[in-house]
Amino acid sequence: MHTKEEKLAAFGRLLDVMDTLREKCPWDHKQTNESLRANTIEEVYELSTALLNDNDKEICKELGDVLLHIVFYAKIGQEKERFDIADVCNALCDKLIYRHPHVYPPTEGPQSTASTADEVISQWEKLKTHEKDGNKTVLSGVPQALPSIIKAYRIQEKAAGVGFDWEKADDVWQKVKEEIGEFEQAAAGLTKQEAEKEMGDVFFSLVNAARLYHLNPDNALEHTNRKFIRRFTYVEQQLRQADKTFADVSLEDMDRLWNEAKKSEQ
Repeated sequence: MHTKEEKLAAFGRLLDVMDTLREKCPWDHKQTNESLRANTIEEVYELSTALLNDNDKEICKELGDVLLHIVFYAKIGQEKERFDIADVCNALCDKLIYRHPHVYPPTEGPQSTASTADEVISQWEKLKTHEKDGNKTVLSGVPQALPSIIKAYRIQEKAAGVGFDWEKADDVWQKVKEEIGEFEQAAAGLTKQEAEKEMGDVFFSLVNAARLYHLNPDNALEHTNRKFIRRFTYVEQQLRQADKTFADVSLEDMDRLWNEAKKSEQ
């Protein structure tokens, strides 16, 4: 591993490279915040994939791509004489110190007694609402563009951070069963719009259950997505080897191949 001095030198080298590319590369020179935005989102998703695969080599590579975009936006901010990378780093450090009073005791005011991860999260959310440029409401900090499952998790996490939560994790199951029952009734006799509303309530309650049991619902669903793709691909490959298509076989035949795929994973 590298020393602190070597890390600082590497970051300085990155800043120098960014300065050079912005000046001499036609593509880099023409980029704006707006033009980079879509690429940034793509890079974050690629990092997410590497993290799910637990591939250290890919994680390192994708972290570099995300870091490039951070430095790029800071460079554009500097050119507009609004902020630079030092402002970004200092603002982040100031925020982290302020929101971790259990690690950095304040010189004035009450001292923090947070000693567990849940207490730290609750403290974090409360401190955010007190910041001069912080969120005006508890939930206003949840980005509107987040994917729905991640957004539901963050909404619930922030609400729980200020005490709006179930007293015990087990209490959530009654709500889950209630929402499933309401969806079942809606799907049987109500309009599509009403059924969709009830289905949303089911998802929201299941995300809540995942949170209360310290599970990430987005990761959980992605693992299931990959499992389904893996097993379905096995079925498709077996049919192709037998010179058949899905139209040539019964559902029972497909179920048999599906169960073969499951056994092969065990």
